[in-house]
Amino acid sequence: MEKAIEIQGLTKYYGKNKGVEGLNLTVEAGEFFGFIGPNGAGKSTTIRCILGLLRMDAGDIRVFGTSVRTHRDKILREISYMPSESVFYSGMRVKELLRLSAKLYGERVGERTQELCERLKLDTEKRVEELSLGNRKKAGIVCALQHPARLYLLDEPTSGLDPLMQKEFFSLLKEKNEEGATIFLSSHVLGEVQRYCHRAAIIRDGGLAAMEEVSALNQKSAKKVTLYGVRKAPELSGVTKAEQGEDGVTFLYHGKIPELLEALDGLPIQDMTMNDLDLEDIFFHFYEGGTKR
Repeated sequence: MEKAIEIQGLTKYYGKNKGVEGLNLTVEAGEFFGFIGPNGAGKSTTIRCILGLLRMDAGDIRVFGTSVRTHRDKILREISYMPSESVFYSGMRVKELLRLSAKLYGERVGERTQELCERLKLDTEKRVEELSLGNRKKAGIVCALQHPARLYLLDEPTSGLDPLMQKEFFSLLKEKNEEGATIFLSSHVLGEVQRYCHRAAIIRDGGLAAMEEVSALNQKSAKKVTLYGVRKAPELSGVTKAEQGEDGVTFLYHGKIPELLEALDGLPIQDMTMNDLDLEDIFFHFYEGGTKR
């Protein structure tokens, strides 16, 4: 299968501060790929290196088999990019911004651009300095999606969008993906990755902490168990990360369910829940000691 992105040993430092170090990552052509990590983990650095906007200190990146080091201009014709924060020329109307963005790819604004604006409810007559954060995001989305690219790099694209616009945005991405485009979605909103991506990579402190199919991440053997009316987790092999709350105790359980039920027999349990780990629980497994936000 063709590789959309191949990252080998990517290292980038900002002076003495580490951005990314020794990162290895492969994205298949046609994937809807999630790139997860908190702010400062190295997501934006990685994307900017893929684009050739940052010079790598070590390693190599190939996009559809072509090295970024030697053929950056060729690669950029295959990519459409949406940064986490878009900066526009003041004084321009949105329609002029969209026209300029299309022209950079040698294209013209057409029916596709008009359709995107209608679906996102973007007023093209407004000046860019008059736009709210949400409408600035919409303008950035249209700039990125009006270009028929093979690879879409989207860096924290949904911050500032209301829930209805987020849903419409992901509908647009799914359509692009179904048409054959590769979607590379950088996010710290774990639910987005859980709902839409095929595979996900978790980046931690500039390195790869885990990479699996999202379905596999969602089906980790551990269960999240909450016992109401009980103040202490059972003393059983496989019980970890017990946390006592006002109404009971919550813990993770790696083991056989019959053994757990046997250990619970006789305890004064008022109620009980047992769920598979969601992506947020799994994510914080790789960031022990972190605080959920």
